[in-house]
Amino acid sequence: MNDTDSNKAPKKGHAIALFSGGLDSALAILMMLRQNIEVTALTFMTHFGCDLGDRSSCGSNPYPAAEKFGFNVKLMHLGQKFVDIVKNPRFGHGKNMNPCTDCRILMLNEAKEFMEMSGADFIITGEVMGQRPMSQVKDKLNLVVKQTGLKGKLLRPLSAQLLPPTEPELSGMVDRDKLEGISGRGRKRQMELAAEYGLEDYPSPASGCLLTDAGYSLRLRDLLAHTDIITFDDLNLLRAGRHFRLDANTKLVVGRDEADNNAILACKKPHHHHLEALGVGSPVTLLVGDASHTNLTLAARITARYSSGKKNPVVEVTIVNGDSNQALTVTPMTDTDLECFRLK
Repeated sequence: MNDTDSNKAPKKGHAIALFSGGLDSALAILMMLRQNIEVTALTFMTHFGCDLGDRSSCGSNPYPAAEKFGFNVKLMHLGQKFVDIVKNPRFGHGKNMNPCTDCRILMLNEAKEFMEMSGADFIITGEVMGQRPMSQVKDKLNLVVKQTGLKGKLLRPLSAQLLPPTEPELSGMVDRDKLEGISGRGRKRQMELAAEYGLEDYPSPASGCLLTDAGYSLRLRDLLAHTDIITFDDLNLLRAGRHFRLDANTKLVVGRDEADNNAILACKKPHHHHLEALGVGSPVTLLVGDASHTNLTLAARITARYSSGKKNPVVEVTIVNGDSNQALTVTPMTDTDLECFRLK
C-alpha cells in the first residue's frame, strides 16, 4: 500500500503525541502515520524558553513537519502548573533547575486527559532509552508510567523493542515489528529514518529549555530565594540582561546590547525605575525593588560602568519612575566593587 492509499484507508487507531518539533518526536509520529494511525500532536509551552508570540515550542517550531506530513498540532501552555514543579519538583532537579522527570509526568498527565477527552487510543513520545541521563533511563521511564497510570497506553516507538509491548501492539493496532530498538545518545539510526521518511529539516539535539542553562538557573534560584510570589513578568525579565542583587529586596537588570535593551524595556512595569547614562552610549537598566537613595546610587554607578563613559571620572545618569525624573552624577563602579553584587 502506498502513502496515498494509506491516507485514504480507514484509520486503525488514534494516538496522542508529545511533540517538541525535534527529530525524535517527529520520527515517532511518522512511524505511526506509516502504520495508518491518526496522530494529534500536543506541543507544550512554558515560561522557560517558549514564546507565545510565535509558533515555537521549547524544542523547535512544530508546524513545518505537521504541514508537510499531514497531522494536527495543538498548543498547550502549562502555565502555573509548571512553575510550581520548577519551584518544588517531587523527583528533583537535574544539573541546573530542570525538573525533567516531573516535567515529563506533568506533560503526560495533560496528554492523558486529552486522550480521554478526545477518545484516542494511546499516547506516543519520541523518548529514546539512555539518551538523557535524568529522564530517559529505564527506571525513570518505568517511574513515569507508574506515576501517570499509563501502563499499556504509553508507546515509545523509537525504543519500543527494548520495552514491554503496549496495548496497541498486543492488539495488533500497531505492528511491533515495524518499531525500533534504539538506545543511547547517538543519532545515526534516527538520521537514517529521517532520510527514509523524507524528514529533511530538523534541529540539532539541543534543549530549548532555559532551565538547563546554568546562568538562567542561577538567576531563577536567586528570584526564588528572594521573592514570595513570583509573577510571569518576573520570569520573563530573567531572560534578558545582566542581573545584580543589591539587597534582599532589590535587584538590577542591565542590558548587554540593543536587543537586550529592547527586551528589558518590554518587561518594564510602573513600579520599576529605569536608568540610562546621559551623553554617552548606555545600557537600559531596571531597578526592581527598594528604590532607596543608596540603591539608586548603586544602580546609577553600575549603569555608568556599562556605559561607553565607564572610564570617565563621572557620568550623569537619569532615573525615571512614572512621571518622576531625576539625575545623579556618579563615578562608574569598578569591576572589583561590582563583583559583590553580580549574580555569578
